Amino acid sequence: MKGLAEPTNPGAITCILVLAGPPPKPNAKDHAGERHAEMHNLLDTAGREVVATSEQHLHKPVGGTHLGTGKIAELRAMVKFHRPEEVVLDVSLSPRQQRNLERELEVTVVDYDELILNIFARNARTHQAMLAVELARMEYTRGRLQRMWTHLDRQRIGSNQGGGSGFMAGTGEKQIEMDRRQLKERIQDLKDRLNNISERTDRAVATRSDAFSVALVGYTNAGKSTVMNALTSAGVLAENRLFATLDTRTSRLPLERFHHATLSDTVGFIRNLPHQLIASFHATLAEVREADLLLHIVDCASPVMADQVTAVEAVLATIDASAVPVIMVFNKIDAAYSRTILSSYKRRYPNSVTISALTGEGLPELRAAIEDVIAAKTKKIQVRFPARDGALNAWIRSKVTVLDEDWTAVNATLTIESDPVLADILRAKGAEIIEPSDKPARKAAKPAAAKAKPKATVTTAAKPKPKAKVATKAKPKTTAKAAAKPRSR
Repeated sequence: MKGLAEPTNPGAITCILVLAGPPPKPNAKDHAGERHAEMHNLLDTAGREVVATSEQHLHKPVGGTHLGTGKIAELRAMVKFHRPEEVVLDVSLSPRQQRNLERELEVTVVDYDELILNIFARNARTHQAMLAVELARMEYTRGRLQRMWTHLDRQRIGSNQGGGSGFMAGTGEKQIEMDRRQLKERIQDLKDRLNNISERTDRAVATRSDAFSVALVGYTNAGKSTVMNALTSAGVLAENRLFATLDTRTSRLPLERFHHATLSDTVGFIRNLPHQLIASFHATLAEVREADLLLHIVDCASPVMADQVTAVEAVLATIDASAVPVIMVFNKIDAAYSRTILSSYKRRYPNSVTISALTGEGLPELRAAIEDVIAAKTKKIQVRFPARDGALNAWIRSKVTVLDEDWTAVNATLTIESDPVLADILRAKGAEIIEPSDKPARKAAKPAAAKAKPKATVTTAAKPKPKAKVATKAKPKTTAKAAAKPRSR
């Protein structure tokens, strides 16, 4: 038992924090302290106040309660002393483990998944986010309905004679079955509504196919929203708070060479993100899966930067976004925890960029890195269209920088840098695309034709040879062969 404290916030829900994760690795004091601090931040975000803290790190958790009997006895004494409203564990519990702990401690037990769900519910602002959070909470509650109705009466119904085998029925069973049916119907309704939103989101993303899509990903509170505001004029909410952003916000990304790039800010990730949330936020995370480039924002001021990078990469793999190109962006360089660790990570990721979104340091280098990725996917082409088509001319200039242009009374020819998608869109709009590979092919055809002329001349000069074969002088050769026969005899 440690960290005893009296409640200081009257409006907060008092709780006892139990750190019950796997045993920390040797020489991992910073990691253990960071986990403790992260849980305190999560509880503060969820409106909880920690009055006491306890730890038990088991290599093999107990099946029925996750915690050992000695630790349960200690927690029972702490609950009697502090009288908290909840006991919060930093691990996920099965419904059975949660019920058993509540029976032993006689207080509400909240596991890690439920804590994260509560935070998402508090921070949801848009209709889509609210539906997604509600669906995740319904999925989480589905296996925990039984404990809500154990207090209701039950009776056995057997045969008419009152003997023989029977089954349990009564108020409890009827109520729980009714709730299960209603819960199932509500879950299906939420899924249908979110699927409709997902389809609209997919269509909205498809309409931006002519734009180069860049998405921000990273651990929660790594500074993604601050980077978004520094690179664009989006003005998204940027707070020093976990999961301050739950909704995707997309804005135009102004670049010097390219005008068709967009930047999207997405929900932050965290280690052991509940699978219910990942499934529920499928539509929100569509921006990440469909992006052309990801900016992985890393908080280099955190002592557990490596663990946070691993957690983000694990979530990206879960949502099938591992194949999207990534630029590692080490943010908060002005408050870096360790320059040595940062240098080792920069060697591991040679294309990474170090910035401070707060001071603006490194932002020009980040823009240049994004432009390099776009340039690698583009090539110079010429777009030819009728000179009178002013709408198409304006549309092209709104998307890319015109490198050169040639106007005649009939046609306009613009030289631009384009990717295959933009080139296809221009073709669909009726423009003629002249790619660089077309020009060398025509130039190469002329030397080929020039070489063909000498061949024709040689062929013409060779015509007398067949005439020589036709001449009568060839007959003596045959005669000579015939004359050679008597000599062989």
